Parts: sequence; C-alpha cells; structure tokens
Amino acid sequence: MNKFLYFIDSLKEEPLLIQIVWLLSFVLFVIIIISIIYLKFLRTHLRLNDKIAEKYKNEYEANLITYLYSENEEGLISSEQQSIIKQLKNGAINKFKREIIISTLLKLLNEISGEMADSIQNLYYQTALNNYAVAKLKSGNWYFITEGIRELKLFRVKDAHKDVEKHVNHSKSEVRKEVQLYLVNLFSFKGLNFLNDLKTPLSEWDQIQLLEELQKFDDQEIPDITLWLKSENDYVVIFALKLAKIYNQFGMKEILLELLNHESERVRLELIPVLNHLYIVEAKEVLKSNFSERSREEQIEFLKLLENLGDENDEHFILQHIYNNDFEIRLSALKILKNINLSKFENLELTKPEAEFVEMVKFIKNN
Repeated sequence: MNKFLYFIDSLKEEPLLIQIVWLLSFVLFVIIIISIIYLKFLRTHLRLNDKIAEKYKNEYEANLITYLYSENEEGLISSEQQSIIKQLKNGAINKFKREIIISTLLKLLNEISGEMADSIQNLYYQTALNNYAVAKLKSGNWYFITEGIRELKLFRVKDAHKDVEKHVNHSKSEVRKEVQLYLVNLFSFKGLNFLNDLKTPLSEWDQIQLLEELQKFDDQEIPDITLWLKSENDYVVIFALKLAKIYNQFGMKEILLELLNHESERVRLELIPVLNHLYIVEAKEVLKSNFSERSREEQIEFLKLLENLGDENDEHFILQHIYNNDFEIRLSALKILKNINLSKFENLELTKPEAEFVEMVKFIKNN
C-alpha cells in the first residue's frame, strides 16, 4: 500500500504529459482485462448454447421422424402425432427453440418429397409457426421482414400473399427481392401481378432470378403483358420485353412498334433486339425514317436487325451508310449489302479503292 501511495506521489511530481500517458496506459490495461474476461464468458456461453441447441435438435429430429411415420390408416392425425404437435407448439413459444424447430423442419423438407413433404408443411401450420413468420412482416426491421417472407416461401404458405404484397415497394431492395421470389415461386406467372403496382427499380439480377423461377414451371402460359409494356416504370417495361422475347409474344407487335418512340433510350435499346427476334419487319421503316436522330447504340442495334431482316428494299438506305465515319456502322452496312446484293458489294473495291476500305470489303467477303 505504501509503495502504491509513493508511486502516486511521485507521479504527481511528473510533467502533465507523463501523467496523461500513465493514465491512458492504466485505462487500456483495464479495458484489455475486461475484454479478455468478456471473451472467455462469451465463448463459454456460445459453447453452452451449441450443446443445448444440439440436444434440442436431436430431440426434435427424433420427434419429427416419429410424426412422419405415425399417421393412421385413415390419413388422420394420430394421438401420437397430436402429442408431438403439442410439444412443438409449446416449444415454439421460446424464440431459441423456435429457430431450432424451423431449421430442423427445413432440413427434413429438403431431404424428402411427396406426401411426407406435405406432412411437414402441414405440421408447420399445426404448430402455428406460420403466425410467427407473418408477425415478422409487421416488424420495423427490414431484416426480420426479409426473414419472414423467405420462411413463408420455403414452407409454401400461400395464404400470406396479401401481407407479403404490402412490401412490394419497400425501400430496401433485399425485401423487394424476397417479395418477388415469394410471389413467383408460389404463384408462377400469376405472381407477376406485382408488376402492376411496382414503383421501384427491378435490377438486372432480380430480373434474371425471376426468369429462372418461371422456367421451372411446366405451365408456360404467359399472361397478357400489355399493361407491363405500357407501364410508367421503365424497369417493368424492360422486364416485359424480356418476357416477350423468351415467350415469343408476336401478338404484342403493335404495342412493341409503339415503343420505338419511347422516351427512354434504355427501353428502346432493349426493344430493337426483341423486334429482331420476333421478325417484326414493320420496324424497319420506322427506324429508317429517323435513323440520324437516334443514338449511336440504337443505330448499331438497328443495323444488327437489318443483318437478319434486311432485303432489296433496304439497299438504298444501306448504300448511304457504307462510307459512314463510324467503323462499326460501316462494317454492319457492308455486311448487309453483301447479304442483299452480292454483285454490288463485290464491285465496291473498284468504286472506292482506299486501302482501309478495300481491306474491310475483303475481310467481309471472306467471312
């Protein structure tokens, strides 16, 4: 004690800077000691939780397997199953146990199919776990909302769709993505009705995921996409154009032609390859009439269309662009001329003998 008091007295005689350094050192030392104690406590707590979780997991797995094989001959819930339902329902009140039950159910659901999978989904209802998932949708935390929607999707809870749809324009893209996947995964093409009310962006990745989900269904009867092609949301229009291309919506020809004058360049750039794919030749005259007013990217896309749909009626237009200053436009124009009038193309070397132009003509001729 005397040594400590002596140290304090000595420290008081030191300059202020030295006193501050010693004080900071002491504070850091205390923080380190507290951190070490806390980390040891946390590690012990986590190990204990893991042991408890493993115990409940094994218990629930055993109960669920018993549940699956305890159905009576009439297909009704047996007394043994009722006992298991009651036990799981009581356990689900506790958040910790509820998460273990859900993860165990999902594990089994991924390993089985047919009637047993239906039994697992029915058990999810019987234990009222769906109510907890729906309750998450009312949370102010976007992560809980996402978690709830994903769970409802995995257990194929269709009757929660109205609660899910409320979040179709959520400020968080993660929530919107889960809403979209839930609707399409559970309702196929009918689930795309969320596009009617979508006011937020639909990213390229989200569109790819939705299209992949739709490809999984045997029923490929696409609904009327007119409303989406006329949407004020450019992202919806672009997605509808993808649907028109993939599902060959030639019946949308008139609306697609109207979109050639859409105010968004991005929409127009997505549109031209669709017109090309659907072989809508009427688009040629529209695009030729204001070719010079369109962006370079649109001009190039149009020439790609003419490479596929061009004929002798387009020769005059093409001849105006075989000497274009833009290399890519000039190259496309020469390719199209070769397709629609080979003899005139072969005579170009004589009419414009510049080395670069002649090399370009030779290259196209040999390829």
